[in-house]
Amino acid sequence: MSEEMNLNTQEFKEGDLVKATVAQVDEKSVIVSIEGAPFDGIVPISELSSLHIEKASDSVSIGDELELMITKVEESNYVLSKRKVDAEKAWETLEKQFQTGEIIETEVKEVVKGGLVVDLGVRGFIPASLIEDYFVESFEDYKGRVLTFKIVELEKDKNRLILSHKAVVEDEKSVNKNKTLDAINPGDVVPGTVQRLASFGAFVDIGGVDGLVHISQISHEHLDNVSDVLTEGQEVKVKVLSIDRDSERISLSIKDTLPGPWSDLEEKASKGSVLTGKVRRLVSYGAFVEVFPGVEGLVHISQIAHQHIGTPQEVLKEGQEVQVKVLDVNSKEKRLSLSIKELVENEDSFNLADYQMPEESKGFSISDVLGDRLKDFTNK
Repeated sequence: MSEEMNLNTQEFKEGDLVKATVAQVDEKSVIVSIEGAPFDGIVPISELSSLHIEKASDSVSIGDELELMITKVEESNYVLSKRKVDAEKAWETLEKQFQTGEIIETEVKEVVKGGLVVDLGVRGFIPASLIEDYFVESFEDYKGRVLTFKIVELEKDKNRLILSHKAVVEDEKSVNKNKTLDAINPGDVVPGTVQRLASFGAFVDIGGVDGLVHISQISHEHLDNVSDVLTEGQEVKVKVLSIDRDSERISLSIKDTLPGPWSDLEEKASKGSVLTGKVRRLVSYGAFVEVFPGVEGLVHISQIAHQHIGTPQEVLKEGQEVQVKVLDVNSKEKRLSLSIKELVENEDSFNLADYQMPEESKGFSISDVLGDRLKDFTNK
């Protein structure tokens, strides 16, 4: 192909590049006036663009100045191509952009089966798998949008140009991830977005990098399902618990950004108050009873029953609902002492004042009465 315009009206030939002005626009072709030529030329609609167009007016207008290639010389007419000129110029630029990894910004022209199409002087194709770094169900909304791309495959001889928006997104996330990892420290409280839920917790994006909020760090209350309190896309505040920069693993907590269940507990559980709770754990020295979400108090084994017991399991079981009396509370140290026994009548005790002496008490003494009563007590 000649690299220079041939302005000799006697020798216009195939392969020449010429300058022309659009004189007439028909539905499927364009008539052009060629500088220095004895007669006009025609540009078929298929030679106007690398993309499919329905009408010639979608690509050019009367008065437009074009650079064209003569593809065929006919009697009193030339057949020309704008597409081939555009492509020849484009490939040179595209090859440089491919080598340097330059980011290209352009409009999505078409949505086709399997992906998107752009016009970069040649037809560029973006497969569905290279559009985003997540699954997209429909691409209809992408038509007309301006996106950034990187060239991932280029074969000029096969007219093959494959681009990726996903590669740009991933590069941006990588940069943001490194910035975030350098900027945050354990103890920081930062905003985040819930990205994904799992049975063991939630992954939260805190600026290009995801951290894990374990299910135990989501709420002060006991959770069976993460989805009971969180949804994907939800905005949350998280506290950074730990960072492993080598493996890019970050542990986060939502719970630590919320008011603690022990706050102002003295007001909710004052000394002497009676509460209802559930036995959560049984240990050798007593039972832990949850009286508020996230607040467990200890019922010492000596405060479970009036009679002596060897283990709490003799009278209590996990999950059992019980009433307890507050013996002592210290919200700062997160200590709550409780008693079950003080709310249960001691069947083995008796009040001497409540014991009615026989009307005919002659011959009976206090010692006689006490002796019989004590004998009954010891024989139980």
